Amino acid sequence: MKTVRVGTRNSPLAMKQTMIILDLLKKVHGEFPVEIVPMTTKGDQMLSVSLAKIGGKGLFINEVEQALVAGTIDFAVHSLKDMPAKVADGLTLAAIPERSDPSDCLIFREVTSFEELPKKARIGTSSLRREFQMKNLREDFQVESIRGNVGTRLKRMEEQQLDGIVLATAGLKRLNWFDAPNYPYTILTSEQCIPAVGQGALAVECRSEDLEMRAFLQQINHPATRELVMEERAFLATLNGNCDIPIGAYAVKEGRDYHFSGFLGDKELKQSFTETVVVQELAGIGKQVAEHLLNRIAKESL
Repeated sequence: MKTVRVGTRNSPLAMKQTMIILDLLKKVHGEFPVEIVPMTTKGDQMLSVSLAKIGGKGLFINEVEQALVAGTIDFAVHSLKDMPAKVADGLTLAAIPERSDPSDCLIFREVTSFEELPKKARIGTSSLRREFQMKNLREDFQVESIRGNVGTRLKRMEEQQLDGIVLATAGLKRLNWFDAPNYPYTILTSEQCIPAVGQGALAVECRSEDLEMRAFLQQINHPATRELVMEERAFLATLNGNCDIPIGAYAVKEGRDYHFSGFLGDKELKQSFTETVVVQELAGIGKQVAEHLLNRIAKESL
């Protein structure tokens, strides 16, 4: 077999996620020659500006996708939550493995619980979704923009004397941070903070025309995860969502039922709207919940 070239962001977490995908593939196919091609994206370079101001979700994948289209790599590994609702022309999501924890984690600098956070506590996040929902939990919170990889954000929490920062639980787990956490933390429930679309899931992308690679990658696809996150992505697509709109969605199967929660914030109204439904048929529910939330915002705007 020829050497397989894998593209990914050049960050500790992205490299770890790539190794997770390669381990899954090797369990199915055995050892194969591979070359990891790390890349620095625009989103990695422009850390002093909020994502909403510099172009949104594609910032973390554009350079990697360009290499994929050009044929300099054979497949790419992304965090699904970083991907726009529409996959780039000529590319396809060949595999979405089983999802990790989709939740958000609130890490504290000094206190040991949410209840101990001081009045007007300063919370760091670059996500409008997290900002809106943190203020829903406590309207006195002062939210400050903080970007960078996990290590950088933890360092900036200290440097800027923030009371806490919000990070994705899955990323912390993949970096083994919970094995020896150096700060107190709490895991936020989906009732407290609805996750980003696809949060906790990885996406393996390749060229649509590369049928051999698609078949190779599809062996690690997890159908149940894919079904759920695709409804979340339908929710995102209906809202035409990007990083400049506070959006969250979470689909989960409990027994015979599917639970779908959607979150949408409106910056002009300075309000947020949530809706949770329980259904037995999942198909179409993401679009339906998104349309309901849009209707609610339209009524509030009158």
